[in-house]
Amino acid sequence: MFMDAEKLNITSEIGSLKAVLLHRPGRELERLTPEFLHELLFDDIPWLKRMQQEHDSFAGEMRDRGCSVLYYEGLLADILQQEKVKRQFIADVIKSCKIANLQLEAIIEEFLLSKTPEEIAEIAIAGLHKNDLPRVKRSYQLVDYIKESYPFYINPLPNLYFTRDVGVTIGKGLAICKMKTPARERETMFLSYIYRYHSFFTQKETPLWYDLKDANSVEGGDILVLSQDVVAIGCSERTSARGIEVLAQRLLEAGTVKKVLVIEIPFARAYMHLDTVLTMVDYNKFTIFPGVERLLRVFELTYGRQAPKVKPLKSLRDALMRALGLKEITFIESGGGDAITAAREQWNDSTNTLAIGPGEVITYNRNEASNETLRQHGIKVIEIEGSELVRGRGGPRCMSMPLIRASI
Repeated sequence: MFMDAEKLNITSEIGSLKAVLLHRPGRELERLTPEFLHELLFDDIPWLKRMQQEHDSFAGEMRDRGCSVLYYEGLLADILQQEKVKRQFIADVIKSCKIANLQLEAIIEEFLLSKTPEEIAEIAIAGLHKNDLPRVKRSYQLVDYIKESYPFYINPLPNLYFTRDVGVTIGKGLAICKMKTPARERETMFLSYIYRYHSFFTQKETPLWYDLKDANSVEGGDILVLSQDVVAIGCSERTSARGIEVLAQRLLEAGTVKKVLVIEIPFARAYMHLDTVLTMVDYNKFTIFPGVERLLRVFELTYGRQAPKVKPLKSLRDALMRALGLKEITFIESGGGDAITAAREQWNDSTNTLAIGPGEVITYNRNEASNETLRQHGIKVIEIEGSELVRGRGGPRCMSMPLIRASI
């Protein structure tokens, strides 16, 4: 898969992408129903067959440019070949579902232990419907009657294809995120297992900057690795101020970065994460949602003995120029700067671009005005179909967790 010398290394947003972690949408998306959309953080019901075609095209564009593509389901199946890991993984999946009936938990455990590693990985992601479990005689407790209308013993994880939120590579280390919503907690458990047991991750060489066991929420869509010395983190609806301080202090103490920029964005689902309104596309260029700059506050965090020192900054533009050592930067407004077009294309993640090299990005083809504006600013735009992928409210950056980039 990789040469031994190739380990985690992300020191920019724009270095040539060499390895990435994805999840190919699966049966979990076919288990969305209108009744449970809100609980599972979805706004719509996608068409899985087309969605998989679109995702395969996305992965293909990266492979065609020399990027190695890893998949959650494959890495999980790899580690579940180990009997001890398989048993503990099954126990943890069941525990996370709060079934609260010991007899039923034992039945589900026995059912899962009879499956292959590939089947266990799929069930852990796609969920276990009550009709999937063979009917056996068992006792019913109060909780069984209370949960009678809920169709799953193990709930599906339709958001897993947004792998960016779950984990972030910073330097040569990994942050396993603490999700804001309980619906996504099991996703970070998967990454924790992969980190601990898969041969790709060497724990001696891969420090853990953050963990799902940490108390405060931090989600990967809010983290931008701007350079070897600077990370930007959005303080948002999903990422807490205290979580940012804890992560920043660990990075600063280790000398992995020299400063952390904190960008406070409106606490609303319309913004959700920093990368839904701002992404880096070249050495001195960012795509940005028009008008959002005036809504932001920016702070600089530097090393302090017990907690980071905090300094309010004048503006986003000034903060980015100083952090990157540039005399000027360019903000490329999505939608060509037109308010109505920008709002429409923002709903389709026009600013959520994935840089696969300096000045080269992957975007959805439906964001025509935004893509043309990027081209006018010298950015090479690789368009993918996203009519179904976008229904989960995320773009190419959301759908990818970079593991290795070339240094710039």
